[in-house]
Amino acid sequence: MKARGPIWKVAITTTTEAEEAATELLYSTFEIPVSSYTDVETKEVTVATYLAENPFVVPRSRGRLKAELQTRTVLHDGLQQIKSCGLNIGSGKISCQKVRREDWAESWKRHFKPIEINSALLIKPSWIKRRPKKGQAVIVLDPGLSFGTGQHPTTSFCLRQLASHATRNTQHGTSSFLDVGTGSGILAIAAAKLGFRPVDAFDFDPESVRIARENARQNGVLRKIHLTRRDVTKLPLRAKEKYNFICANLISTLLIAESRRILARLQPDGVLVLAGILANEFALVQRHYERFGLRLIASRVEKEWRSGAFQRMAKKISS
Repeated sequence: MKARGPIWKVAITTTTEAEEAATELLYSTFEIPVSSYTDVETKEVTVATYLAENPFVVPRSRGRLKAELQTRTVLHDGLQQIKSCGLNIGSGKISCQKVRREDWAESWKRHFKPIEINSALLIKPSWIKRRPKKGQAVIVLDPGLSFGTGQHPTTSFCLRQLASHATRNTQHGTSSFLDVGTGSGILAIAAAKLGFRPVDAFDFDPESVRIARENARQNGVLRKIHLTRRDVTKLPLRAKEKYNFICANLISTLLIAESRRILARLQPDGVLVLAGILANEFALVQRHYERFGLRLIASRVEKEWRSGAFQRMAKKISS
């Protein structure tokens, strides 16, 4: 993957007590997955997210100070709200640091390990020489700004549901797949390797689309995936193509607001996996989709995240 300039690390220094709340604050502000680590000596926790551009400034000089103040104010006010709930936020320091892509990528090598998804998939970085088991498809994926490496609980749930569905349904290539918000392209690549046909994927972020294409090319499935840049909020309410399996790994507000556009693309007996949902928001998302005649068939809670697989029932219930 070609390096294209520096990236920006936005971090909050806090305590283990406020780690989950600070993680949610960063995620809701930038809508990009958040990582965290704890200093074993000081016990301080740093939650961080990585961005392609400095979030505290805008490209034009006009309005730059205003943009910086607004973003910092959002984070500062959010920390104060966490503190008002009785949580110890520690220093609550907010920092923004330019990081060379090379340094950032090297830091991932210390903890990005191979992942096995049942007996169907082995996901590994390029620097690991581990061989797959018999019948196990291999996805080679190095970390990128899109953060789809299978490490995150929401991505892991989507992959496991994909693998389980493929075992039951793709022997004859009868299952189609749509990836809404593809990120690194990992789900689309997995679907292509597991026998889904056709495989369509899109993302609003052009950098994610570029990375997804490079990853698909590296894994030899670029011709099997139709990758485009699209905005879920602008999809037609009536869809020409309908899919047996859809993954939508988005924030809960978007999943609810754009439910009709997503469901318009689901086959009558199709499976819809919803991920990227904070555990305390899942019930709201579940109730919303149940109004359209879907039922929850699988769910998993890991850390502060909850994901779910839904299947459409025979009769659709109008909202």
